[in-house]
Amino acid sequence: MSTLFSVLAGLICGVISGFGIGGGTLLLLYLTFFAGYTQRAAQGMNLLYFLPTALAAVLIHSKNRLVDWHKALPAALCGCVSAGLFAFLCTKLQGAWLQRLFGAFLIVIAFLELRWHPKEKNSPPKA
Repeated sequence: MSTLFSVLAGLICGVISGFGIGGGTLLLLYLTFFAGYTQRAAQGMNLLYFLPTALAAVLIHSKNRLVDWHKALPAALCGCVSAGLFAFLCTKLQGAWLQRLFGAFLIVIAFLELRWHPKEKNSPPKA
């Protein structure tokens, strides 16, 4: 039964990743709450999950000319550097602190998502 739940979690997170909205966050929640992994182990598995799903999404979005490479590449380079630094920092933190920081991060992101509504540049005209 746990294999079926893992397959379903991967499928649901893959769909959400395809939309570009961070299916890995849901995968982390699944791995920690339902599969019983520690926060640190779940983060490692999430990174492994992220690589192929991100590659697939980038290829398709790029093919459809939805990627502004002049803005995306500097952001990606800075993201790689900061991800490396914070991954190192996470190895030094206790699991309880890692969980608290992740929970605080989710609360901040949820608040921002509920409150911030940017105007889209290339949105279709309203009927």
